[in-house]
Amino acid sequence: MPSLFRLSPTAPGVSRLQRDTFAFVLSDGRRIDVLRVRDPRAKRLRLSVGERGARLTLPPRTSLVAGERFVHEHRDWLTDQLAQQPGDVVPLVPGEPALVPLRGQLLPLHWAEGRVARVVGDDQGLSLQLPPRAGQAAIARALRDFYEAQARADIGRWLPAYLPGLPRPPSRIRLRVLSSQWGSLAPDGTLTLDLALVLGRPAAFEYVLVHELCHLLHADHSRRFWREVEARCPDWRASRDYFREEGRRLKAGLHVLLSA
Repeated sequence: MPSLFRLSPTAPGVSRLQRDTFAFVLSDGRRIDVLRVRDPRAKRLRLSVGERGARLTLPPRTSLVAGERFVHEHRDWLTDQLAQQPGDVVPLVPGEPALVPLRGQLLPLHWAEGRVARVVGDDQGLSLQLPPRAGQAAIARALRDFYEAQARADIGRWLPAYLPGLPRPPSRIRLRVLSSQWGSLAPDGTLTLDLALVLGRPAAFEYVLVHELCHLLHADHSRRFWREVEARCPDWRASRDYFREEGRRLKAGLHVLLSA
């Protein structure tokens, strides 16, 4: 099976990851790019599927040919897995009507000409204002800025109600695109939340905020910690189930929209 890209041989002592992609044809005829990662810590070949697509992990001394053969041997499995990936959100094409997720809904997106790239809300949904020569990078930045502003507005509404009873407020709040986590609390009090949360159900977003705030009281996931969560968010189990069912869809949708 020919490869479009080649990794240079791994030299002894090399400790960093090496990445490239190669083209692959699925059982249903679709052509995809598989991310290939040579990991010095890997002990065996591994094929996985996530919100970013297919990934092949190779140990240091495994040949590229052996890796591609491994993918071919698992072609039917890979085809089935990719068919189950979330597909509600598609890349935006300037000028073409689209639906974009926000707070658990798909809102119609319209296009308009503007001096700067930005997303604004109106009675008909959302409008993406774009200069004539703006490209995909400008669209991605405008969407990211819009989503971050919406997420910060939600946090600003919810946070004051939960500060009483905490030893201190978070030192700062960051919104990031996270690959697997939904949130984290650093030792210095920095609270990091996944930007994809604003795409989903508001109650689930609020639960993640509460969850991380409770780590200001207990750094672990002990019974004492969960009692604090329960006191502030009695319906937290429903939000946990929501993420199990819809989490991959939310993260995948954000990745599609912000890919430039």
